Amino acid sequence: MQVILIEKVGKLGGIGDIVDVKLGFARNFLLPKRKALRATDANLEYFKSKKAEIEANNLKAMKNAEKVASKLSGVSIVLTRQASDSGFLFGSVRPSDIVEALAEQGHAVSKGQVVIPAPIKTIGTYKVGISLHPEVSVDIDVRIMTAQEQTASAEISSEEESGEE
Repeated sequence: MQVILIEKVGKLGGIGDIVDVKLGFARNFLLPKRKALRATDANLEYFKSKKAEIEANNLKAMKNAEKVASKLSGVSIVLTRQASDSGFLFGSVRPSDIVEALAEQGHAVSKGQVVIPAPIKTIGTYKVGISLHPEVSVDIDVRIMTAQEQTASAEISSEEESGEE
């Protein structure tokens, strides 16, 4: 099925590109999310008449995403989870966990914007992507630790603060 993209879509193409996609991808994702139009003559004329407006809206959204990205750059969050002695989590870290932690710090993102490359199932520090716009993304640091580690690190930091006085 041929569609006209009205916003940039990953590795598929940019605004105004006419691309061939599978019917299910078009019907279930591109068309309902208003990322594309069916490639008919009427829709092609409609796109040509609205192209400047669509590109202006895209530029405005991209500038807003860049502002949010500048606030998010360098942000790190700490999540406390239960884990086995070998460091494997009882469960995994989900995008909603990251969204909640960012919301506590005053950053508003949605679950769909959080890009976790592989399931987080062990204790450690990870880079997690936040895709704010098809052309704007930022990485944040996510540190997963146990309650015992968090207590120990809090004690160490309080000792350092009292030693500096």
